[in-house]
Amino acid sequence: MTIAKRKRGCSIPNLNGFGGFRIVVLLLLLCALWFKRNQLTILLLGPITTTSEVVPDPPEKTFYDDPQLSYSIEEPLKQWDKKRSDWLQLHPSLAAGARDRILILTGSQPTPCKNPIGDHLLLRCFKNKVDYCRIHNCDVYYNNLHLHPKMDSYWSKLPVIRSAMMAHPEVEWIWWLDADAVFTDMEFKIPLERYKDHNLVVHGWSNMVYTESENKSWTGLNAGSLLIRNCQWSMDLLHVWAQMGPLSSNYAKWGKILTSTFKDKLFPSCDDQSSLIYLLSRQRRKWGGKTYLEEAYDLEGYWIATLGKLEGLKNKYDAIEKEVRVLRRRHSEKVSVWYGEMRERYLRKSEMTERRPFVKHFTGCQPCSGDHNPDYKGDVCWKEMEKALNFADNQVLRNYGFVRKDLMSSSVYEVPFGYPRIQV
Repeated sequence: MTIAKRKRGCSIPNLNGFGGFRIVVLLLLLCALWFKRNQLTILLLGPITTTSEVVPDPPEKTFYDDPQLSYSIEEPLKQWDKKRSDWLQLHPSLAAGARDRILILTGSQPTPCKNPIGDHLLLRCFKNKVDYCRIHNCDVYYNNLHLHPKMDSYWSKLPVIRSAMMAHPEVEWIWWLDADAVFTDMEFKIPLERYKDHNLVVHGWSNMVYTESENKSWTGLNAGSLLIRNCQWSMDLLHVWAQMGPLSSNYAKWGKILTSTFKDKLFPSCDDQSSLIYLLSRQRRKWGGKTYLEEAYDLEGYWIATLGKLEGLKNKYDAIEKEVRVLRRRHSEKVSVWYGEMRERYLRKSEMTERRPFVKHFTGCQPCSGDHNPDYKGDVCWKEMEKALNFADNQVLRNYGFVRKDLMSSSVYEVPFGYPRIQV
């Protein structure tokens, strides 16, 4: 009797069959995708980007495509409001929030500093501005070139402001800050709503700018810290203002006019600050109505006014924190402004009238050249700059868990939990 042999079952697929071939192909494909998983992520989710999204530029023409458009301060720019508005309509992601967007401009000369510690001081001053911008979500641009060969020294900011407006139509406000201006209240937020009907904001006093009496002064405002709106009015002002500067054939004549106008002006040349005051007072209807002279806080504060006060202010702020637990709470840097607003409420409750100066301006110190005002004896300028920079830096460092031992020290210690109620 013949016994029929049964075929043995097998788990290996029949590679000669169509079904087995599909399984092998699928396995190979899965292996390939496993080793190329980053490429798969890009394929399915799009390119991996950083925290800021890439902003596309549509093909429609804008003012940038006009070959006749000039960035030069000498050339007037017309219809800027429309040009900027049209550009924003083509870039809706940048148009959102544009009304509150600020770009801080600062800078120094193209050459190294003569003062041995000048470059170090300017670096620290720039770091101070970068820290403020990071906390307040604004951008910063540092310029160390003369964008017009004749517009140097204090006049060099005008071409930079003009070019920055054109380079950043998404920005509503340009904030010029001299290199030697230092933020000393890192939580303070500019009250932009206050300036909704104005295009220029400077620290100044009406009774020293618009008066026709002997009180008119070339220090009636300070042009070392100014907010200017990105609009046609500002473009026109910059053009007229620049015509009083070194690029004008009447530059020497303007110097004589300003010297005779401002009896307290100490030097004969035509400077940007005196020129601005002259324009505001002589053409008040045209320029003065849209200019806000800020007196309520130190948009720019003369450093001598708070000489020797920073340690005392630190102690007063610490005293309030010792009594208010929420102000001692550790927090991320991103919420610093919120804590600053809360701190202000408690400062008001305490009836404390003195505040940390918002900006300390080291006018006359000349940190780069070292040729400071002879009235400032010895190294008082450099010591006070270091104090101010360390005072501000302590506010930043604290969110990173450290503070300086004192305002003249580079040594730091770790902040204990419950600081400043709990001290090391």
